[in-house]
Amino acid sequence: MTTKRHVNAQPSGAAAGVPVPLDVEILLAQPRGFCAGVDRAIEIVERALEKFGAPIYVRHEIVHNTFVVNDLKAKGAIFIEELADVPPGSTLVFSAHGVSKAVQAEAQARGFEVFDATCPLVTKVHVEVAKLAKEGYEFIMIGHKGHPEVEGTMGQLEHGIHLVEDVADVANANPTQTAKLAVVTQTTLSVDDAAEITAAVRKRFPNVREPKQQDICYATQNRQDAVKMLSPQVDVMVVVGSPTSSNSNRLAELARKLGVDSYMVDSAQELRPEWLAGKSRVGLTAGASAPEVLVKEVIDRIRALGAVSVRRMTGTEESVKFPLPKGLKL
Repeated sequence: MTTKRHVNAQPSGAAAGVPVPLDVEILLAQPRGFCAGVDRAIEIVERALEKFGAPIYVRHEIVHNTFVVNDLKAKGAIFIEELADVPPGSTLVFSAHGVSKAVQAEAQARGFEVFDATCPLVTKVHVEVAKLAKEGYEFIMIGHKGHPEVEGTMGQLEHGIHLVEDVADVANANPTQTAKLAVVTQTTLSVDDAAEITAAVRKRFPNVREPKQQDICYATQNRQDAVKMLSPQVDVMVVVGSPTSSNSNRLAELARKLGVDSYMVDSAQELRPEWLAGKSRVGLTAGASAPEVLVKEVIDRIRALGAVSVRRMTGTEESVKFPLPKGLKL
């Protein structure tokens, strides 16, 4: 389910660095960029560096954004995948995506000072899984195989949780019983895709228990809603986000499904002038792990190519704030 970027032959002028003249308006999505969970995760690493000094070890990329990770590396964070790579007595941060029970147990056994930067909305899913498992439930999980959030959620249980990535997978799911079956989802999925897959689960397992509130997080929902509103008004969509970012990929996919050419860029340098040639309105948004500084750099890049104005769209105003773990509060 990896999103492929559009790849076009680059004209000689662009290849030589010659700007392609534009006469376009940039329409800026609202909301876009950092969500409360990402803000909190980054602040946890920065506070740990301030309090304990470098290095601070972080299991997996704290959030899926190249700029953010490189910035924290420069401040003294070391990103690892295996806890065996962390020296004894170190301070360890779990990424925003969450970890399995096995990783939690290993970190405790190794005696690390641990700060958990798991997004509270991911933790909510973990808590629900643990609660229902005690009541004898098995689970259908909708998500992307190999994504750290999915591995963390599925790793809350030793067995009884079955991953489906699409509607076709639902037919092959084989829980050992269906009297107590619940569905959970990765928090950064396409809202529409998740609804379609959930409907297929419901059709095959009519008594399946669904979350009281959807597992897809508010920020993912809001950014996708903004793209839905923006897409009919633009000729091309540019999404700021790293290739590993699930929610950023979903924004680009959504715009394409709505009939708009869409490109994802990790930085302003990746934006290619020919994408914008002949366009009059450019939509611009950013995934929940992409900082606003990157959006500003993309705006500057498009302005340098000839954009004449930037219009900020109206949209949902977000005021969610998550508390920091004990031991890092000022």
